Amino acid sequence: MRGGIRRLWPGTRRGQRRLAQGVMLASVLALAPATWMHTVAEPRLRTVADVPARDVAVVFGAGLWNGRPTPYLAHRLDTAAALYRDGKVKVVLVTGDNSRAEYDEPDAMRAYLTQRGVPDGRIVSDFAGFDTWDSCVRAKKIFGVDRAVLVTQGFHIRRAVALCQAAGVESYGVGVAEPHDSVWYYGGVRELAAAGKAALDAAFEPDPRFLGREETGVHEALASAE
Repeated sequence: MRGGIRRLWPGTRRGQRRLAQGVMLASVLALAPATWMHTVAEPRLRTVADVPARDVAVVFGAGLWNGRPTPYLAHRLDTAAALYRDGKVKVVLVTGDNSRAEYDEPDAMRAYLTQRGVPDGRIVSDFAGFDTWDSCVRAKKIFGVDRAVLVTQGFHIRRAVALCQAAGVESYGVGVAEPHDSVWYYGGVRELAAAGKAALDAAFEPDPRFLGREETGVHEALASAE
């Protein structure tokens, strides 16, 4: 084993220097997507109390348990309901996965919000928010959202803001605080892996998995709020 390590390690100082430089360059490249996300998003992070008022809040899906929002998704929806009650937003766009008939995140999110006082007519559903990039692009191209408050957990909010900014949605992000449990740590690690895809999405701007035709739900909900 030691002999194998010695064979991999360059025998000259010049070779060792090049190896060290290569490792440093690889480290910089690996961290570049996360650095980009933080640079773009950090100035646009707010709390429920100090976020600027916007017409629309976008709430990203986070899974269902037995047809109901997971605790993390419930906390996102609680935050969106607080933004609505405080007059910070007029309409809530819930975006999630409905790729299977038996799995419907947006309808579960809608039901949860109405139970907490958000009128049904002020909630708009995006049934093809399969990932963060898709949700941001569809908010802009399908629902006509130009400015929004984004609601998700703290470990995800920077990616959400950076991608929505890249998609043309001028965004502020409200990160939902969570206990640092195993789910939180998993989410943080997952974000490191997702940063690379996010950078590629922002650079190449691929179409979402499903784009479809434009929808008027957000505009109609805003009109009813006047």
